[in-house]
Amino acid sequence: MIKRITLKEIALELNVSISTVSKSLKDSHEIGIETREKIKAFAKAHNYKPNNIALSLKNRKTKTIGVIIPEIVHHFFSIVINSIEKISSENGYNVIIAVSNESFEKEVLNMETLANAHIDGIIMSIAKETLKNQDFHHIRETIDMGIPVVLFDRVISDLKCDKVIVNDKQASKEATQTLIDDNRKNILLLTSEDYVNVGNLRTEGYLEALKDNNIVPDSDLIIKVKDKKSSQAEMSFLEDELEKILKSKKIDAILGVNEIYAGSALKVLKKNNIIVPDEISIISFTDGVISRYSSPSLSTVSQHGEIMGERATKLLIDKLTGKTDISEFKTEIIKCSLIKRESS
Repeated sequence: MIKRITLKEIALELNVSISTVSKSLKDSHEIGIETREKIKAFAKAHNYKPNNIALSLKNRKTKTIGVIIPEIVHHFFSIVINSIEKISSENGYNVIIAVSNESFEKEVLNMETLANAHIDGIIMSIAKETLKNQDFHHIRETIDMGIPVVLFDRVISDLKCDKVIVNDKQASKEATQTLIDDNRKNILLLTSEDYVNVGNLRTEGYLEALKDNNIVPDSDLIIKVKDKKSSQAEMSFLEDELEKILKSKKIDAILGVNEIYAGSALKVLKKNNIIVPDEISIISFTDGVISRYSSPSLSTVSQHGEIMGERATKLLIDKLTGKTDISEFKTEIIKCSLIKRESS
């Protein structure tokens, strides 16, 4: 193993102060360019690396951000993570990612682990089970410890922290209106259970669009996918329910609150030889791989995960660097976009 040289050793070798070495390696303009370049070249040649542990002890900062997401396979969350990592890296922060797998217990454990690792702040989207339990003590305790938290997508309004969301209700209303404008009147909604705030808001938007067009809502045309702790079990439930409805109800459109639900619906429609979009149109949320590469490709409401990740990270870094007051909180709302493809 190559021995790493220290700041003190560089200073002794070049007959300068440790402060001069430190400032030169940070490219401080307080030090002349010739001295800076000489010190940086010497440090590089002798494998100098900053001691991040020592720095964190001195500054009480680790330059590390913790991210907690409900699931790793969802395209939306992967896009958000990529954006968080990009913006964090550009600002000199490392990222640690934890997955709750929609579990309250796992989410609590993740927060405790990150807090004990002395991360500087946390960006998170709340697990379904946490929303169902309505128990947010772990988030409040983390904030009370002085660790800034930024919530995205699934948020709780009364938590005192920054939040980044999309206009879920309005976006769902506009997507439903698009189907109605295409002369679709019997629109099936595939949504989550009511305790998941994102799905609930999208359900409200759907119902509001029906009301605005004097269409009487039919409760039989709303499938609330039950949380089975397994995406495979959830999709089996959804597909069974959709099979039943196709036999008993007239449907000419489907709105899915995510592309996984819409993809499962497309599978059932193909199985029943129903032509999309001639007989049934489909629009879903989440502009991911399923939407783009299914056949036919799915029209989707894009939540702009890359923008959400960027905004959440900037809000957190502004808190960590003192650009915004630790006691002031923002809720940023990102406008969704409807992307029309072959399914509508």
